Amino acid sequence: MKVKKRRRVKLSKRAGAILTLAVTLAVTLCVGYLGLNGTLLDNRGLYRLLPWLPTPDVERWPPSIALGLDLKGGMYVEYAAATGEEMHAEDIDFDVLVENTIGIMSDRLVGKGYPEATVSRLGAVSIRVEVPDMPDPASLLDFISSPAKLEFRDPEGNVFMESRHLKTADPAMDAYRQPAIAIQLNEEGAKLFADMTANSIGKELTITLDGETLMASTVNTPIPGGSVLISGSFTPERVQNIALQLRSGALPLQLHQDKLDTISATLGIGALSAIVTAAAIGILLVFVYMALRYKVSGLIADWALCIYIILMFLLVAVVPGIRLTLPGIAGIILSIGMAVSAYCIIFERMNDEVLAGRPALYAVRMGFKNAMTAVLDASIAIIIAATVLLIFGAGGVQSFAATLLLGTLTSMFTAVVIGRFLLNRIVRIFKNSALYVPGFSTKASVKIADGEAK
Repeated sequence: MKVKKRRRVKLSKRAGAILTLAVTLAVTLCVGYLGLNGTLLDNRGLYRLLPWLPTPDVERWPPSIALGLDLKGGMYVEYAAATGEEMHAEDIDFDVLVENTIGIMSDRLVGKGYPEATVSRLGAVSIRVEVPDMPDPASLLDFISSPAKLEFRDPEGNVFMESRHLKTADPAMDAYRQPAIAIQLNEEGAKLFADMTANSIGKELTITLDGETLMASTVNTPIPGGSVLISGSFTPERVQNIALQLRSGALPLQLHQDKLDTISATLGIGALSAIVTAAAIGILLVFVYMALRYKVSGLIADWALCIYIILMFLLVAVVPGIRLTLPGIAGIILSIGMAVSAYCIIFERMNDEVLAGRPALYAVRMGFKNAMTAVLDASIAIIIAATVLLIFGAGGVQSFAATLLLGTLTSMFTAVVIGRFLLNRIVRIFKNSALYVPGFSTKASVKIADGEAK
């Protein structure tokens, strides 16, 4: 009776392993399908899960993965930042001013309809702006680099209010249904404007933006409340731009354009298709090698690598601020190589245990245990290097560092968690130790036989 009970327990473990692997395979195939095709999330078609796995067909490129300048085309410009003369005598933190300038320029780009654009610091005193897929570079550059310094001048031409007194600004229409800018002053600005208009009846007040007169109007009555309508000969686009600039705020630093370049989308798209095709062929060859070299273990590694690729591109799609560039693709491919090397180290340690005559389940456990130090040390070294590049690099270097860092973390997870999970189940189904020995070893079967005999 005891023998039958043990046999029944062994069968249930094997059946449990088969069921677990079947469910895991079904989930992998399902998520992979969603990654390639996406799906609607409701019957009305209002919500959809966008695909995130790339294909060699660039016309079907997943919209959830943002592309950089070298792939999508666009423009990049570098500005040298400097403080104005009025700031030289003040004790002002230049780094804070640079960060504020970057924030204002980013807000202007988002408001203008370029959410994929990036503004980053370059070195100590420079700012780099990258805008993919931009039809009119000149007007956009003028828009984002304009100081947007708003000034209210009294009848003598003296400035009595400026941008810091502004609360908000929006496009509007004047009494003649012409485009205008409606601004709302903060509490301090509202009081200053009310007092100035009360003391300037019959006189002219002027509102300027970067030295250009927006409106010069004679005051007829005091204007309390802080609401001001700026009207004139404005086009709707001009009104939109001024309102966006005023809402984002005046630039605290003076910007001088150092470098400007545009990149054609044609070359990038062609390179993207070629790189995705080459990467697919390379990954397929790796899969074949792993299956031939490590047999059942290699097939499990291929499965885990498929899960890794699905997770990796999902993270690229959902993590904010990541845009796929040519260096970024190189970082992904390099991280795939790191994942493969981790499995090779683990399988060689497993091979040592199998050749010593240990059971397959024990070999898997000891293989992971003995290989973890080498795998973690290599991964941590790459994480440190990628983090340094991400912090101090710029442009393509940052893209490479971001994908390499993300890929290394993902490969550690898939190797340590998913790979171990799959192997621990597969050895409950296939217990023949010869199935886990490298296929190119000529003495493997003899050593296994000797070990099992002992």
